[in-house]
Amino acid sequence: MRIAIDTDRYVDFARGEEEAVAQVRRASRLYVPFVVLAELRAGFLCGSRASRNEAILTRFLNGSRVEVLYPDEETAHHHARLFRDLRARGTPIPTNDLWTGALAVQHGLHLFARDSHFDNLPQIPRV
Repeated sequence: MRIAIDTDRYVDFARGEEEAVAQVRRASRLYVPFVVLAELRAGFLCGSRASRNEAILTRFLNGSRVEVLYPDEETAHHHARLFRDLRARGTPIPTNDLWTGALAVQHGLHLFARDSHFDNLPQIPRV
C-alpha cells in the first residue's frame, strides 16, 4: 500500500509506537507531504533535541521507499475542490491538513493520520 504519512503518525513512528512502526514497515511506498516536513522541522526547532530529531528524520527520508511530495498546479486544483466541498458542508480544516489531503487525492494515496480533521475528507482512504 502507498501511504502519505501525517505529522502525528511520523512522530508515533519515530517514538517507536508499535502500530505506527508496523504500518510504516507494511507500506510499499511512503510519501511525506511538504507541509508535514515543515511541521516536523518547526517542532524540532522549538524543542530541546533538534539535532537528534533532524538526524532521525534525515535517515527516514533517505529510505528507498520514501519520497517527499511537493505541490504543483494539479495539487492546487485538488486543494480548491476540497476547500469548496469543506466550506459547503461547514467543516473547514487547517490549511496544512488541506494541502496534505490535496496531495493524497492527487496521488491516489491512503492517508496515515490520527488527526480527526481528516474525517471531513471521506474521499481520502485512511490507514
